[in-house]
Amino acid sequence: MKILSLLRISFWVIIISVFFSGMTFAQWDNPNLDRIPERFIKQISPKLYEPMVVVTLNDYDNFNMGTDFAEGHVSMNPMNPLQIFCAFNTNGTHYTMDGGLTWATVNPSFPNTAGDPVTAYDSLGNLFYECLNSGITACWVAKSTTNGSSWVWANVSATTGNDKNWIAADQTGGPYSNYLYTVMTNGSAAQFARSTNNGASFTNTASLTPHNYPGAMVCVGPNGSIQGGSVYVVTHSGPNSAGVYGFFVSTDAGLTFTAKGTYQWPNYIGTEISSRSTVSGMRCRPYPFIAADNSYGPYRGRLYCVYASNNPSGNGNKSDIFLRWSSNQGTNWSNAVVVNDDPNSASNYQFHPAIWCDKTNGKLYVMFYDTRNCATSDSMDVYATYSTDGGQTFAPNQRVTNQLFKIKLSSSGSAPAYQGDYNSIVSNPKTSMLVWGDFRNNGYGSFSGYFPDYAMRMNPTSSGINSVNGVKDFNMVVPSVKLYTDTVIVSAVITPTPGSGSFAITYPSPGANKLAHFPDSLSVRVTANNVTPGTYTMTVTAKGPNGTPVHQRAVTITASTTSGVIENNGPSTFSLSQNYPNPFNPFTRIDYSIAKASDVKISIYNILGKEITSYAIPNQNPGNHYIMFNASNLSTGVYYYTIKAGDFTDKKTMILMK
Repeated sequence: MKILSLLRISFWVIIISVFFSGMTFAQWDNPNLDRIPERFIKQISPKLYEPMVVVTLNDYDNFNMGTDFAEGHVSMNPMNPLQIFCAFNTNGTHYTMDGGLTWATVNPSFPNTAGDPVTAYDSLGNLFYECLNSGITACWVAKSTTNGSSWVWANVSATTGNDKNWIAADQTGGPYSNYLYTVMTNGSAAQFARSTNNGASFTNTASLTPHNYPGAMVCVGPNGSIQGGSVYVVTHSGPNSAGVYGFFVSTDAGLTFTAKGTYQWPNYIGTEISSRSTVSGMRCRPYPFIAADNSYGPYRGRLYCVYASNNPSGNGNKSDIFLRWSSNQGTNWSNAVVVNDDPNSASNYQFHPAIWCDKTNGKLYVMFYDTRNCATSDSMDVYATYSTDGGQTFAPNQRVTNQLFKIKLSSSGSAPAYQGDYNSIVSNPKTSMLVWGDFRNNGYGSFSGYFPDYAMRMNPTSSGINSVNGVKDFNMVVPSVKLYTDTVIVSAVITPTPGSGSFAITYPSPGANKLAHFPDSLSVRVTANNVTPGTYTMTVTAKGPNGTPVHQRAVTITASTTSGVIENNGPSTFSLSQNYPNPFNPFTRIDYSIAKASDVKISIYNILGKEITSYAIPNQNPGNHYIMFNASNLSTGVYYYTIKAGDFTDKKTMILMK
């Protein structure tokens, strides 16, 4: 079941603490396992959640897809870069058909699930989504031919084991094209399996050792001129303070493997608590990510490994992100390259790295959590960078998140606190898309964003126009970029269609509707030709050459027989509406209006006045908003909901009828 919010988890932590009185944290959160702690799996509470929204701060966008449970993994259709799919714990899926502007959810009906989602696209446009079964004895694999908007099946059992899994698809046109490979921790080994029939069935073929920590990972690379001819697996063993990575390669599509070597590279990440590495109380997975260069560029065939480790080494120090590469299938490796470029890295943490190598151009992307913008190192951002020279050097690190957020949620329990063990990144030839667990709203937000990227601004954002023959120029501005160097293509549409007359949109700038140098701007000219007076919205869309990155801004246009300028068409007062439907079962919608930017909190209470759940939105923009309430686990009865927005408060009654 999709877990959308954990805002009341502290209550369950208390209950479980009493139940397990006398038991230490380390006894029931096994450091050798990477699972979601049982206390979270069993905690299913009523939920308030916000619909998918674009969060724009300082002209840059992050996409808030909702509230799940961290550990997001993302894949992109190699046949269509606008089709992107991601999944978060435990079965929280999101798909977009427009490059990320809008996201929707259709979860596959797994027989059961315990999370650890991973995803892959094959070269035909088939999507595969894998997660642990709830007994954690194997994995389920679901298949979609529609980018996750519908599912062909969701009950194929893949490799066996008792912990963390990964999946990869051969996206090449080689002899093993569209084979699927998966690996799973199985006690003291990494159990490998493959599918040669587009995921209809899987066969275990190898058990790889040494491996006693979760985090075995699989990727596909070339073998000389043979596309998809090398299947790589990295295993993870040793103590937390001195992890050992083992590298294996198969040149017969995963039937047999050759051990290429073991390497003791990492040490602690941050501070060890109960045999786990932690940063500000959040547990940090020490396992590696790998990727291979499938392009026909100068670094074709390179195998990459990225990981976090304290620098200088030693318990209690702060961690960096390291990258190494091998040009001979993992036998020999380069010296470590530090990926993060903060000036005083010994004062900051970088952790939870993820990696992706673009199959068309070989550009190597790395993303990670980073505390460089927080002097106390208890808050973080997501940063990303890329390499175009095979990992030898990296471009200046760029901040992808547009708001700093606390590392550890108070609701996540005592350290080492589970808040997800990985994030994910994927690319097309123009840019990459990242997904991550984001805690800015005091919950497990599922966020995504682009890198490289550009900022977007409209000036003005509202204006009047003469409805008979008015002309108004709006300025579409790209005030800054994050290493974006390609073209931005602008289009616009005005809604609703006027009852009479028409609007014309033209681009009088020298470059018409394209920008190629930054910062820069262009004019979007609106001409009214005897249109029906009223209020209209012009939606301006900016896209890269292949449709990504994509961003939108809205402009309010008020057409009248005079040319007055309307600067604010939002609500003039604060209000809280009656929920609808009412009575309800189990979902209901709560609408509210904000007259000016305010910290907003919506709370739900039972008839005895006990708070059941709440949702906080800091500094919400003025406008009309709504949230949904899921009361699946509540009993029939009368409930109350309240709003606090600045100095405004209100209270209303709703009825749950089952």
